[in-house]
Amino acid sequence: MAEPDLADFRRRMQGAVDVLHTEFGGLRAGRASVALLEPVMVDAYGSKMPLNQVGTVSVPDSRLLTVQVWDRGLVGAVDKAIRESGLGLNPATEGQLIRVPIPQLSEERRVELTKIAHKYAEQAKIAVRNVRRDGMDTFKKLEKDGEISQDEQHAWADDLQKLTDKTIKEIDDALAGKEQEILQV
Repeated sequence: MAEPDLADFRRRMQGAVDVLHTEFGGLRAGRASVALLEPVMVDAYGSKMPLNQVGTVSVPDSRLLTVQVWDRGLVGAVDKAIRESGLGLNPATEGQLIRVPIPQLSEERRVELTKIAHKYAEQAKIAVRNVRRDGMDTFKKLEKDGEISQDEQHAWADDLQKLTDKTIKEIDDALAGKEQEILQV
């Protein structure tokens, strides 16, 4: 008799939460952070690449980020990627160095950032629900193949649902914390 691996589903759901925390790190709450530019993808060498693979991002002070682009030919692509990232940043180029001033957060921008945080949280919830659906399909297949009984299938489905509920609550808690951090003046 095959035992479904709940630990694997737990690991996959936790992966969605970890990605959410990384994305939340990129939402600024008032000061410059290297994590702010982590989600930025640059069109380079015929494909999309993370910004940190085409240049060095640093924080010279609390209101400024700099990107030292390694390849002079990519400076325009990096500038464009930062502008179009939806982060509300306006970079200035000086040779191969791109200065990204971090503006003060207006009330309007704070509301906009909370909407982005909600979008990230919803993506994480969708990922968790996809893991749950995959697990439920696995359990149904095992029952259909006669490897587990209907009672076992229901018991594992209940365990998976409890794990899903716990993970969704963790996502909601993280969202509430990030929202409070963004809206704090």
